[in-house]
Parts: sequence; structure tokens; C-alpha cells
Amino acid sequence: MKHFVRKVAILAAIALLFSLTGLAAQAKKKVGIAMPTQSSARWIADGANLKAQLEKAGYTVDLQYAEDNIDAQVAQLENMITKGVSALVIASIDGESLTNVLEKANAAKIPVIAYDRLIRNSPYVSYYATFDNFLVGVQQATTLVKGLGLDAGKKGPFNIELFAGSPDDNNAGFFFNGAMSILNPYIKSGVLVVKSGQVDFDKVATLRWDGATAQQRMDNILTSKYTDAKVDAVLSPYDGISIGILSALKSVGYGTGAKKMPLVSGQDAELPSVKSILAGEQYSTIFKDTRTLAAQTVKMVDAVLKGTKPEINDTKTYNNGKIVVPSFLCTPVPIDKTNAVKVLVTDSAYYKADQLK
Repeated sequence: MKHFVRKVAILAAIALLFSLTGLAAQAKKKVGIAMPTQSSARWIADGANLKAQLEKAGYTVDLQYAEDNIDAQVAQLENMITKGVSALVIASIDGESLTNVLEKANAAKIPVIAYDRLIRNSPYVSYYATFDNFLVGVQQATTLVKGLGLDAGKKGPFNIELFAGSPDDNNAGFFFNGAMSILNPYIKSGVLVVKSGQVDFDKVATLRWDGATAQQRMDNILTSKYTDAKVDAVLSPYDGISIGILSALKSVGYGTGAKKMPLVSGQDAELPSVKSILAGEQYSTIFKDTRTLAAQTVKMVDAVLKGTKPEINDTKTYNNGKIVVPSFLCTPVPIDKTNAVKVLVTDSAYYKADQLK
């Protein structure tokens, strides 16, 4: 009898072990992450933060970069779907190119979270995690207004040129519209003058956010419009574009002698641009703590895969052409020389002090 009881106990223990092993395997769900490119330090940080935080939450991760190749990103997503990921987190290269692949994700019952860039023309975007993109533009323009002294009553006129992001990125329009909500009154009153005459989004957009493309456009503007005039400010939507603009300005002598460097804005607080700000070249940038965005995205993934509703704070703004996508908007922070070290090193530990030297 004792032998029988012991045998039953052993079999029960084995059954429990297999049960627990099965539950652990079931809990170890895989999340696919599609990032646009590794050419930007910002996206490298985003991918690393998402991967680390998802793994800490108990998920396995398939992280892929498509190097700004739309077909490559589509192929990566199709491969993730075929492999049976439980959820997709997508920072799209082209927000309008994923309709077909999202239909496949929906057919496989895979939830999709758009990361920082809205995916358009698909009803199969479950949630959107981003920063307050209109506010980013407002902050960019406000740094220029303050830097020029317009908020203190200076009348100008000051010459300004405008740059926007990639036309295939939904965020670019929000950034530009936010900035123009601040700048337009000054342009209409003549306090700010755009000598190139290029003020519409389609005229000032920069495909793929490419710094070299921006540099070439700035070169052309300087050559054609500023032989006998000076540029006082440039609205730039992103640090990589800002670096290109600064290169064009330096090539014609700005930043040397009496030819003062114009105020140039930016976004993402990328390390080269932060160093440029501290050196007195680029004027400002917008800090978007990718760790915060990653944490919010991981919460979304976790909630969706556990069958609960994630935290959202915007249900009106982001209409992708098919649905209004429930969103969570994180808060950006404007940075200039006066607060860069405090915000990026002391308060957030986003960078170490030695990195800024």
C-alpha cells in the first residue's frame, strides 16, 4: 500500500512539473518589434529599450530593423506573423504601406501597436503609443520665438526658413502644424520673413528625414536668397536634419567672426546635437525620453495579451483614415544650453556627464 501511495505521489509530482513547464512556456510569448533604421541613434535606443523592458516582463522578442527600406519592413513583418508572434510593435517607415500586412496580422489574431509613428489606412491598429506630436512642434517654435526675443517685444523683422519631416510619416504633419500655430502670426505680421517663400508643408518636407537632403536644400536657399541678407532662425523638426542645416550654414561662414549662427531647432536630443547645443551651434532640441515611451508600450502589450484594456489618454486626435486609434501621449521637454545638462544628466540620467564632453 505504501509503495502504491508513493508511486501515486511521484506521478502527481511529475504531472505538476509538466503542467508548470507548460504554463511557463505558454507565458513566454513572443513580441515582434519592427523599427525603421539603425542610422539614427534615437531608433537604436528605442529598439533596445523596448526589447529590454519586454524581456523583463517575461516575453521573448524578435527585433528587426529595415534600414528605411519599405519592402524590407513588410517582409520582416510577414516573417514575424508566419513565426506566430503574439503581438506586433511597429515604428513604420511609410505609414501608408502596411495595409496588406496588417490584414494578415488581423487574420492571425495578432494585435498591432503603432509605435511613435501612426500607421494609416488600416482598421487593424489596436493602439498607438507616441509623444504629444503637436506639442513637440509648438515647443520647437516657442524656443525660436524666445531665442529671438519676440516674446519680450522685439519687432524684427527676422529672417527664418522652415523645414519639415518626411511626408510619408504622419508625425511630420503634426510637428509642422504645431510649430506653425506659433510662427504663423509672426509671419503674417511681417515680424518673421521667409525669404525663400517656401512655407507650405509639401515645399519644406524632407523625405526620410535625411540630413543630406536638408543640407542640399539649405545650400540652395542660401545661394539664391541670402547673398546680401542673413538668416536669423531655422525651424528644423529633427536633430539629424539640424546637423545638415548647420553644415550648410557653416559652409558660407555662419558661426565665425561677426556672422552669428542662426537659431536652429531640433528634436530627439541625439548626442551629437546635444554636444552642438552646448558648443553654441544648434540652439535647441526636444527631449523625448524613449525609456518612458517604451515603458508605456510594454504596458500596452502586456494588457492586450492578458485580455485587459491598456491605459490611454487620447481618443480623438489620431484618425488614421479608417479609425481613430486609441493612444497614449507622453510629454516632450524642450532643451537648450541653459537646461541640457540638468534635464539630460542630473534629472533623468538619460546621458552620463562624460558623454557630453
